[in-house]
Amino acid sequence: MKKIVDYRKLLGTTEVSTLNELRSVYKSLMKTWHPDRFHDNHEQKLEAEEKSKTIIEAYHFLVSIAPETREQTLAEYTATTANSNIADFDYQKQILTIKFFDGAEYEYFNVPRNTYIKLVNADSPGRFARRHIFNEFIYRSTSKLVAAS
Repeated sequence: MKKIVDYRKLLGTTEVSTLNELRSVYKSLMKTWHPDRFHDNHEQKLEAEEKSKTIIEAYHFLVSIAPETREQTLAEYTATTANSNIADFDYQKQILTIKFFDGAEYEYFNVPRNTYIKLVNADSPGRFARRHIFNEFIYRSTSKLVAAS
């Protein structure tokens, strides 16, 4: 997904970057681009505000899909995908969002359109997802994001 690639490029990280590395890069970039550093120049301050917003968004997104984050929530994820039925799903721009009856919600990235079509046409979407989606694509929980909104 272009968003993942762009965010990794912005922060100068890779798919194997640890949470500590992400945090270190984030802090360094925020020191450089914090808007308060540009109080003398209004134009630069506006640019820094936009840049810092993008850096914050990239950091939070990359933390949410980091292997360490997924490892920490694996038990919860496994319980949901194994025991809860799919309540609803949506597909936009290669992002498949699945909502479960237990209230959990996950986004799966780089899902090909043909996989989504197979999910829609499956006799049992849950069984299809367990076999072809849940452990095949990068995912992140959006349950907390939705609750915070």
